[in-house]
Amino acid sequence: MRLAFLASHGGSGMRAVLAAIGSGELDAQALLCISNNSGAPALAHAREAGLDTLHLSSRRYPDPAQLGAALLEALQSAGADTLVLSGYMKALGPAVLAQFEGRLVNVHPSLLPKYGGRGMYGDLVHAAVLAAGERESGATVHQVALGIDEGPILAQSRVPVLPGDTLETLRARVMAVEGPLLVGALRDLGNLGEPA
Repeated sequence: MRLAFLASHGGSGMRAVLAAIGSGELDAQALLCISNNSGAPALAHAREAGLDTLHLSSRRYPDPAQLGAALLEALQSAGADTLVLSGYMKALGPAVLAQFEGRLVNVHPSLLPKYGGRGMYGDLVHAAVLAAGERESGATVHQVALGIDEGPILAQSRVPVLPGDTLETLRARVMAVEGPLLVGALRDLGNLGEPA
């Protein structure tokens, strides 16, 4: 697999994937990290890991179609065949979705379809899980479709919601399973179609 990443902030999923590539756990090549946030720590980490980096935002491309075209051009120029969303806070347009159909994955901090969709990201998800009195939460890796947090589920990992949990303790427990779950889903995706 030839991977590209889209990240808006820290890119913890990307970091887990890069570590798995470095250790030989995942047979893939990481090529490019694009962010809509020029100050994203993910960009600095990607540069340190030897990836090309690019800042593409709606400030420079206010027309969503132009932004989508710039994203697609950068991804194609890099030679990426698989796209990983690692906390990317922008919806993707139809051109990028079509180009990477079946090879575009996202990790979400809940057991989808619960607590997904517009406005459900990061700590807002954990707060909603706690407010609802759920007994479990977790992480979901799914293929990205046109809707937000929609698309076929590739893998899920469950974690308990413990009595006395705070937003911080639940976040830490979910984040601990997100990286390994994403790496495993990418490994499975990379094995699809290969001879047994």
